[in-house]
Amino acid sequence: MTLRERLAGSSLPRLEAHLLWQRALGVSRAWLIAHDTDPLDPDRVATYQALEDRRLAGEPIAYILGHREFWGRDFLVTPDVLIPRPDTELLVDCGLHAIQRITAPRVLDLGTGSGIVAISLALDRPDACVQATDCSQAALAVAEMNARALGAKLLFSLGNWYDSQLDSSRYHLIVSNPPYIDAQDVHLAQGDLRFEPRSALTDGADGLQALRRIVQGAPVHLVPGGALCVEHGWDQAAAVRALFLSSGFVDVASLRDLADIERVTWGRLPA
Repeated sequence: MTLRERLAGSSLPRLEAHLLWQRALGVSRAWLIAHDTDPLDPDRVATYQALEDRRLAGEPIAYILGHREFWGRDFLVTPDVLIPRPDTELLVDCGLHAIQRITAPRVLDLGTGSGIVAISLALDRPDACVQATDCSQAALAVAEMNARALGAKLLFSLGNWYDSQLDSSRYHLIVSNPPYIDAQDVHLAQGDLRFEPRSALTDGADGLQALRRIVQGAPVHLVPGGALCVEHGWDQAAAVRALFLSSGFVDVASLRDLADIERVTWGRLPA
């Protein structure tokens, strides 16, 4: 049997099937297209079939392949961390904008997960001192592997939000993509979310519990004029802006993602 024949009989979308065949055969997509009439080795077919079965059972393709692109770089992804999503690139962009005029800024990423935000900031601003925290040792292990693979220099520490191994230094920027889905949201039982770590998706309450701790705790960890940038849910922008304002932030604004949804809110402390 040839690849063309197998693709014709697959229940998967063509792009997903191609990705899985690339993994099973260890080749590029260009090779697949050029050799789709070559006979397939039965062992490779069996390898592919195992991957396809996992995908048909609903497992996210990022976990099957073990990596996902973010901010132009390839990141290791495991079931211990959230799958990187394009919307979170807005958080990186917000953070870079906030420190663009600061030399050697100190940056803190709370709940780093796979490290995509902290590592992206560290690589785009090599003069920055970036620290990343997470309450999951397994997630930190993934983040550390990504940092090594991409050549990023930053500090990692275990802890829950500000209750981690932070020194007395204050930061020019704090960023976070915390769990913000309401525990009663039906989407938690649908699609890729079924497979992602629940503690990274929801705070077990109304979706604002972690955001409250992060925003309310930020002023004592930021320098005067320091900035906070957080990602939040599609319907939480107004509530998050109110948290910023009640905590003393100024110039508070929400930024829209690729779907035109207010996805990231940021503000500065008075200088």
